[in-house]
Formats: sequence, C-alpha cells, structure tokens
Amino acid sequence: MIRPLSVASPDPSRESLPHVLLVVDQLPKTLGGGERIVLKLAGLLPAYGYRASILTFAADPQSPAFKSPPCPIYLLPLRRTYDLQALRAAFELKRFLHQQQIQIVQTFFESSDLWAGLVAKKLAKTALIWSRRDMGILRAGKHHLAYRLMAGVPDAVFAVSEQVRQHCIDVDHIDPSRVQTIYNGLDLAIWNAIAPPTRTSSEVHIATVGNVRRVKGHDVLIKAAAEIVRHFPGTTFSIAGAVMEPEYFAELETLVRDLNLLGRFHFVGNITDLHEYLAAADIFVLPSRSEGFSNAIIEAMAASLPVVATNVGGNAEAVQHGTSGFIVPPDDADKLANAVIQLLNDTPRAKSMGAAGRKIVEENFTTAAMMSKTTAIYKNLLAEQTLR
Repeated sequence: MIRPLSVASPDPSRESLPHVLLVVDQLPKTLGGGERIVLKLAGLLPAYGYRASILTFAADPQSPAFKSPPCPIYLLPLRRTYDLQALRAAFELKRFLHQQQIQIVQTFFESSDLWAGLVAKKLAKTALIWSRRDMGILRAGKHHLAYRLMAGVPDAVFAVSEQVRQHCIDVDHIDPSRVQTIYNGLDLAIWNAIAPPTRTSSEVHIATVGNVRRVKGHDVLIKAAAEIVRHFPGTTFSIAGAVMEPEYFAELETLVRDLNLLGRFHFVGNITDLHEYLAAADIFVLPSRSEGFSNAIIEAMAASLPVVATNVGGNAEAVQHGTSGFIVPPDDADKLANAVIQLLNDTPRAKSMGAAGRKIVEENFTTAAMMSKTTAIYKNLLAEQTLR
C-alpha cells in the first residue's frame, strides 16, 4: 500500500502544473549523489513550471530527505520485483499514477528503472525517463539482461556524462536519439569565495569528498600521500564522507598507520558545510575507481580549487587536463602523487588552474543549464503524449 511519508503544504497555484513523479530505490540514512539530485530536482521543478512528487521503495526515518522535504514523498514497500507482492504493488502503482495525474515518471537506479518504469509505461501509459548515473557498477547479471530487453521502453534516457551516454548506447543498446547527456548543475550563488584559514607557507591541505567505499579509491590517495609528504612535509589530507564499508575503512586506518601518516591524514565523516570544508583546502583529489559524473569535482571547481582526478566516467569531461587540473589513471598512486607534487611545486599555476575550473563550471555546470535541458525534454514528451 502506498503511503505518504511527508506531505508538503498544499499550494493551489501548483495544482494545474504537469505532475512529475521521481522514483528512487531508497532514501537511506546517508544519501548518495543520486538521492541528492532527486531532492534537488524536486525542489527546482516548480520554478520551471512542473510540480513533483517522490516515490521510494525503502526509507530510513533518519534520512536527511525528511528534514525539509521539497515535495510530497511516498513509500511503496517493495522487497522483490518478481513475486506476487510485486504484482499487487504494480497495480497499486498504476492506481496511484492515475489518482495523482502523473504525466511523467523519471526513475533512478535499477529497481526504479526496470520495475517501476515498466509499470508506468505499460500499465499507466505515462511518459518514462530513465536517469543513468553510472557505468553499471552496481548491476547484477540479471540487470544487464533486463536493460537490454527493455532498451526500447523509456521515451528518453538522461545520462549524467558522455561516458555514461556511450555506455547506454553500446552496452544497453538504447537508440542514440533517446539518450541525452545532462550534467549535474550547481547554484553558483551559494559558492561565493570563502576566505581560507591562515596558514604558514609550508602548510598545505589536500581534500577529497566521497563516502568510504572501495570504489572511491581512498587507499590510492593514502599511498600517494606517503610520497607527497616526502617532498612537502607540511602537507595534511582529509576525507569527507560516511563510512559505508567498515572493513574497507579498517584497511584504510591500518594503511595510514603503516605509512606513518598518523596526524597527517584525517577522516572527518559527514560534513555539514561543504563550502567551508573546501575553502580550507589547497588542492582537491578524486581517486575513484569508477564514476558516472562526480558532483564533488564540480563543487571543488566552483570553490576555485585545482583538481586531480582519475580518468573514469565523466571526470575528464569536467576537468580539462593541464588547464583546470590533471587527469591520471585509476589505481596509480605514483602518477596521482606526481600530479599533486606538480601543483605544489608551482603555486601560481595551481591558483590559475583553480580559477580556470571556476570559469568552466560557470559556463557548463550550472543549475540553470541542467534545468533548461531537463524541462525542454519534459515539454517535448508532453507534446508527444498530446498527439497520441
């Protein structure tokens, strides 16, 4: 049974707006990039002529999503997508889509894409958009098969980077005309420069952002740090993000100790003020083994930091190698260290790269650009529905 988890204050002026349902697999206690973009999109849509609701299959009561919900949030409990309960839930979702007058369903992650998307398209006849944010790193074999079998189901696919777009075309066999790249956007008004803390000229701080998971490659950064401090002994490092894989976190703590980096390497957990955290840094590093498109990179660029990132996913689409930072191979601590050392050896160049990164964000990665592309496709899909 679908039930509301939060209900926004009614706004009669929005009732006549086209209704978009954003479907996400879960709203956990620690939100990932996908869940955060769902909440951001829901909050922005009314200003662009659409009203939004969110549907999820699982929710933690302590999820930040419920602190200040941007729209109504509903729960449809779903553990499996292939049993009798799932069949009953499919008809419940169909009724909900009709009752709420949903015209567009936009899905995020596997269960939302494959189960809710199929229900929305085949039973309720709504327009369907898949939002693809990665290179299929979380998929099981059944997901790979299902995405290929359902390649013709979505009316549009939003890919978070060109690399993800090409993956949709080459691996999932989706018609290229249906797959559009829409980069995540930032509201630069809240990224005005914050004065960095006062430090001596020999003190340098290198930061990264990412929940503690092996795919984020924090071990590579720690190994690179051991080389960096040999050249620049005043360097400190920090990782901001929740511990999602405790065993991996224990490995990282051991690695820090074994490489004599205690006191230089800090795990700061979830942070409440990303702007202040990045303002305290001199260089931003993203050592990921896999990405779709990193919000953290463009946030660091918005903070005018030079960036060293691995050549995975859409990282090289954001960081212009040699202009706003450096792109290095994944799992290569030596090349990561060398790139950071180049920046530390040439402070004027590092500052110039940070300024170039800020300009790139202003030109390509704004909220306005993201919403303009998103709602243009919404408009086209609604027009096509009218003609049917």
